[in-house]
Amino acid sequence: MILHGNITASVLGMHPTDLFALGVVELHGPLGAGELSERTGLSTGATTRLIDRLQRAGQLRRVPDPADRRRVIVEKVRGHELDEALNAAFEPIERGMEEVLSRFPAERLADVMDFLEQTTSAIQSATGSVQKIAKTRRSTLDASGP
Repeated sequence: MILHGNITASVLGMHPTDLFALGVVELHGPLGAGELSERTGLSTGATTRLIDRLQRAGQLRRVPDPADRRRVIVEKVRGHELDEALNAAFEPIERGMEEVLSRFPAERLADVMDFLEQTTSAIQSATGSVQKIAKTRRSTLDASGP
């Protein structure tokens, strides 16, 4: 999946991180910059630059949060010229996955989904642990000075 994303981004003239971030917004819906930062693992500064790039490219837009007018969220722009190319790039994966899934009875798929949910949770937990270690190391380095 990483290789496919990198190649797709390259073919579309995008950075893989930008493509990944678009996918995060597509999957989770409109997000605040902080939420996007957390979901991508980027710093808040890098996330702001990413949002700026994708907004200039017309792929994301900043809009007021309907629940809190002081807050801004980012959402994917629908009907962007790259949507068709993105759909074409990911359609073979979707078709291939549908073919694979069609070979399994529903009860086995339930076990597979349970496995995927549990492994996803375990990976997210491990990622959170590594992020805490990274923050501690950065804080220690910042405190020690140059």
